[in-house]
Amino acid sequence: MIMETKKVLLVEDDPNFGSIMKSYLEMNDYQVTLKVDGKQGLSAFKTFPFDICILDVMMPEMDGFTLAREIKKENPKIPFIFLTAKSLKSDMLEGFKTGADDYITKPFDSEVLLYKIAAILNRKSSSEHDREVSEFRIGKFDFHFDLRTLTINNETQQLSPKEAKLLRMLCTARDGILIRKDALQTIWGADNYFNGRSMDVFIAKLRKYLKADPDIEIVNIHGNGFRIIRPQAG
Repeated sequence: MIMETKKVLLVEDDPNFGSIMKSYLEMNDYQVTLKVDGKQGLSAFKTFPFDICILDVMMPEMDGFTLAREIKKENPKIPFIFLTAKSLKSDMLEGFKTGADDYITKPFDSEVLLYKIAAILNRKSSSEHDREVSEFRIGKFDFHFDLRTLTINNETQQLSPKEAKLLRMLCTARDGILIRKDALQTIWGADNYFNGRSMDVFIAKLRKYLKADPDIEIVNIHGNGFRIIRPQAG
């Protein structure tokens, strides 16, 4: 099976550092387009398709945060990573508010960057696959994602968009475990304290809805996420 080469937009105003990063990523089988300022980066994004963007924060013409917002207007689903020489909490929060998938402070280990890119692209691929599945049997429940309905004994609960997305992620989680960070980034747009508290509220709501079938349970996986326990089809 031939694997498609993933296309990376790298926007970095330091030509030496950018060139080294480009070469390193290409050595690891990525196709990289390097631009040296935000305006050039946005022009490239509008011209060519990319799988992920790696953006420096402090750049001439257009900073990384502004560039990210403009890129999101073109493609809201594109994942991206910020690179920065500053480790200020305010900058990191600003980065995640724009929808960043990760935030790396210079200097950093290039191998760590590779793992982060691979993890983000794998999550994106899994999420796209999950969108194809819309109907589930959960114990005695019928769950229809597109209609956002959860039905048992001819009684139907109408779910909110976030409830439906969270329940489907529980149903389709790889290895049965929904990673907390993945759910927060996919549904809420960022992994932070306030979104985490919101997610806990939604988990509690789903548990309440599913109580009608005593064989169904959403359990905490300590330090990791959640698993939905249900009878095996047989």
